[in-house]
Amino acid sequence: MSNTQTAAKPLARLIAFHLPQFHPIPENDEWWGKGFTEWTNTGKAKPLFPGHEQPKVPTDLGYYDLRLPEARKAQADLARQYGIEGFCYYHYWFGGKRLLERPVNEIIASGEPDFPYCLCWANESWTGIWHGAPRRMLMEQTYPGEADNRAHFEYLLEAFRDKRYITVDGRPVFLIYRAWQIPEVKTMLAFWNRLADEAGIPQPFYVSVCTPDLDWNPLEHGFSATVTPRMPQIRHWVSWREPVAKLRKYWKDKNKHPNIFNHAEVIDQMLSPDTKGGTDYPCVIPNWDNTPRSGSRGLVLQGSTPELFRGHLRKALDMVKPNRPEERIVFVKSWNEWAEGNHLEPDLRFGHGYLEVVRDELARLKG
Repeated sequence: MSNTQTAAKPLARLIAFHLPQFHPIPENDEWWGKGFTEWTNTGKAKPLFPGHEQPKVPTDLGYYDLRLPEARKAQADLARQYGIEGFCYYHYWFGGKRLLERPVNEIIASGEPDFPYCLCWANESWTGIWHGAPRRMLMEQTYPGEADNRAHFEYLLEAFRDKRYITVDGRPVFLIYRAWQIPEVKTMLAFWNRLADEAGIPQPFYVSVCTPDLDWNPLEHGFSATVTPRMPQIRHWVSWREPVAKLRKYWKDKNKHPNIFNHAEVIDQMLSPDTKGGTDYPCVIPNWDNTPRSGSRGLVLQGSTPELFRGHLRKALDMVKPNRPEERIVFVKSWNEWAEGNHLEPDLRFGHGYLEVVRDELARLKG
């Protein structure tokens, strides 16, 4: 665990994925228009069917800008208040090119906020897929080889040495989003381990973010653990009870509409069936509606509530009870992915409801 925490053994370790796309960058200005951030799509969202609650409106933290240290501190203070151990910031590295790196760079350089964190390499090409242009390549994810692997590790080293950095057995936790797409990933991780030895730090604790039905074993490629977020799949899941045919009159294109699921019907299946704790950590998903990004191509979990989330989180926490304290880890997707309708941060409808569930369920563990 992070050195900033007490020596008390945790009953559970909740780590929330954190999206840094809440500040403008030149690339997004060029691709989507001047001043684009995650708030752009969030704020312009419209309801697409009766009962569709859009747009989502933040309350306590407002429409923040992550260039501001005050905004970063407010997030950390709120997360700490309700029992979140730390944030897992998405990290972008495209053959040496970095995007959205400013908030984490400033967190590392300033030492503030004093709140645990780790990184997840979101190693996926950026395309226009969520905006109806899947063939539009914005930033291609490449893997140039050993020199790039060295440069990448050297960039990460400052974070790994940070006393706030989240660890397991003293080893810095580092997630990779699409590990199976990396050529010779086992060789890369072994190389990074040698660089860690040379730098005098513990070898990282590598976690592979997996997808359901993936025929690839990360533990055979140098990883210490996995986490498997599970979202509805059209071929496997029960659709929303109200027939889509009745809703088509609300859509301009009768053949295009969001995929709508009754959250209450599918939530029991939203933890990977392979998740038994241990090396495969549960990932809880409080809510989901990415129509602000993708419109009629989106996916909606209709009827999400804090009480639905309570049972979901309780199940995940029970899964990790048998683990040794360092590995009683539950990931939350996510802290602040507003344009996916996927967040713990307070909004106009539920206020602190989801955070209160986190606090209450952690308190339940204490008896």
